[in-house]
Amino acid sequence: MKGKDWLAFLGLGAIWGSSFLWIKIAVQEIQPFTLVAFRLLFGILGLLAVAAYSRPRFPSGKRIWLTLTLIGFTNNALPYVMISWGELHIDSAVAAILNSTTPLFAMIFAHLFLRDDRLTWTRLAGIVTGFLGIVILLSRDLTEGVRLNLLGQIAVLLASLLYAGTSVFARRTTQGIAQVPLALIPLIGADLALWVVVPIVESPFHPPSLAITWLAVVWLGLLGTCVAFLLYFYLLHSVGPTRTTLVTYVFPLVGVVLGVLFLQESLNWHLALGGALVVGSLLVVNTRR
Repeated sequence: MKGKDWLAFLGLGAIWGSSFLWIKIAVQEIQPFTLVAFRLLFGILGLLAVAAYSRPRFPSGKRIWLTLTLIGFTNNALPYVMISWGELHIDSAVAAILNSTTPLFAMIFAHLFLRDDRLTWTRLAGIVTGFLGIVILLSRDLTEGVRLNLLGQIAVLLASLLYAGTSVFARRTTQGIAQVPLALIPLIGADLALWVVVPIVESPFHPPSLAITWLAVVWLGLLGTCVAFLLYFYLLHSVGPTRTTLVTYVFPLVGVVLGVLFLQESLNWHLALGGALVVGSLLVVNTRR
C-alpha cells in the first residue's frame, strides 16, 4: 500500500476500533434497531454536508441505485443491528474476535470472484497469523468471567460474513462511482427501511435521553459512519477487499492500547506478542514480494 492508503487504513481502524465502546454505551439505554437508525441518520446528515461542499457527480440508472441500496442493507443495516444486538449478549472482546474473521471470509470470496485479489500462501499465512494475534491480545479478557451466548456469537459472525461478501460485491459493481455517492446512497436506503421497522420491532419507541447516549450516537454517525465509509470505499477500490477488511485486525489493538494509555492498564505479554503478530500480519499481507 502507498502512504495515502496506510493513512486511510490506520484512520479507519482507529475510528471503527473505538466504535465497539460507543455501541456498548448506547445499548445500555436504547435498543439496537433504534441505535442503528439514529447512527445512520447522523451519517447521512454528515455525508449530505460533504456532498453540498464537494458537489460530486451522482450515478444515473435504476440498476446502480438498486445495487447501492442492496449494499446499504448488507453492509450497513443488517450487520450494524447484528453487532449491536450481539453485544447485548456477549462481551466486546468476544465480539472483536468474531468480527476479526472478516478478512478470512473476504480472502475466500475475493479469490473466487475477483481477478486482482487472489489468494496466495503468503497472504493466507499473514491473515491467519494476525487472527492468532487477535486471540492472544484478548485472551486475558476471555478468562475473566466472559459472557458467552450462542445466538450473540452467531449474530456477530453473520455480520462479519456480510461485511466480507459485500466488500467483494461492491468492488465488482461500483467501479467509477465517486466516494460520496457511494457512501451516501446505501445509507439512505438502509435508514429508510430501519425507520419503518423500528416502531414495529421495538415498540414503544424510546429515543435517547441521556447526554452520553446522544454523544455515542452522534460519534457513531459522524465519525463511525460518515467519515469511516468515505475511507472504506476509498480503500476498497484502491487496495482491494482483502486488504481493506484487514482493518478489523486493528480494532482490538486500538482498544488494548487505549486501555494502557488512558486507563492505566498493565502492559503485559498479551499486548506485546499479540500486537506484534497483528502488525506483522498487516505488513506481510500489504507488502509486495
